[in-house]
Amino acid sequence: MSRRALTSQQVAAITSEGIHWCAPNLVLQVKPNGARSYLFRYRVNGKEFNYGLGAARDVPYREARERAEELRVHVRKGGHPVEERRAQRAEAKAARPAKAVPTFEQMAKECIASLEPSWKSDKHADQWSSTLRTYAYPKLGRKPVDAITVEDVLSVLKPIWTARPETASRLRGRIETVLSYAKALGHRDGDSPASWAGALKHLLPPINRVRTIQPRKAMPYVDVPAFYGELRALDTAGAQALRFLLLTCARTQEVLGARWEEFDWDERVWTVPAIRMKAKKEWRVPLSAEAVALLETLPRNGPLVFPGARKGRPLSNMTMLKVLRTLRPGTDFDVHGFRSSFRDWAAEQTEHPREIAEMALAHEVGSEVERAYRRSDLIEKRRALAEEWSAFLTGSAG
Repeated sequence: MSRRALTSQQVAAITSEGIHWCAPNLVLQVKPNGARSYLFRYRVNGKEFNYGLGAARDVPYREARERAEELRVHVRKGGHPVEERRAQRAEAKAARPAKAVPTFEQMAKECIASLEPSWKSDKHADQWSSTLRTYAYPKLGRKPVDAITVEDVLSVLKPIWTARPETASRLRGRIETVLSYAKALGHRDGDSPASWAGALKHLLPPINRVRTIQPRKAMPYVDVPAFYGELRALDTAGAQALRFLLLTCARTQEVLGARWEEFDWDERVWTVPAIRMKAKKEWRVPLSAEAVALLETLPRNGPLVFPGARKGRPLSNMTMLKVLRTLRPGTDFDVHGFRSSFRDWAAEQTEHPREIAEMALAHEVGSEVERAYRRSDLIEKRRALAEEWSAFLTGSAG
């Protein structure tokens, strides 16, 4: 005895994930995100096929049943809906006029231009461009975007996957976005070779594990004064920005986004707005005499302390790293690692309390309760530490 088809009300009540029988050869698929769609299910030579009939929100149940009945008759006469649809799509694709396939670099620049209006800050576009230009373009830039394979993506990611995991993770995501953009424009078919859910998860270690065993490489603090001396001899924007970063122990984006209006010259304090701070809280940085002297030598040709080549934009986030690589070729020292250099120096060479050294790095210190009761940011104690650090860097420590 055949099963009786479900009513419209019964179908509407189905919400659990899975495949649910509704009528002969008609099933309702409910995905984990709650999306519901009708499938015509049939067999050819003992093999089962599913032919999509559309989303349940767009196709009334009655229409889905009628369409399933029509297809059932069609299959009995030798039809094969899945293969027929596949052939139609291939025919339509072949009928489209051939067009030149853009290179990865061309597609990336178009993708960035398309996405840029949706980004919250200009630096996001600079970071995208800089990362792709540094790591992806040398190997993928001239390749047709439809010819890029998993092996190509691996050739870009492997050299930095363990050495610079955070950069590698962002780079992979950006390559995937470019390739997905190309697919949406009809320049690629199939799955993205940069998708972590595809082949890459079987070929590279999970990035969260890499992060736990691969800290950023820090220059030993005993070598930092000599390096700082070499920076003082350079009259470039990148060297000046890196000097300021060393003197303030600030993060890269905090320094590159610095604006003249953020400085109180009477109090010798730099106030970094919350939007550029990792903790999303406004932070006051005491300026040593060396830091003030450095700032006084810089031209004021606009609101930015360290303007880039493009009007209204700061220096690229790769600028300071290039200076570091130029002065210390063959090493894997990281700009962010100078914060670790400072922390090691403060612990081994000074008597300042741990909490002052941590606060100098804008780290949160103590429990939530302790932070709630602390009314001061201890800026004068941090200023004393900053002056000692400056004296160490310049070789004027007593």
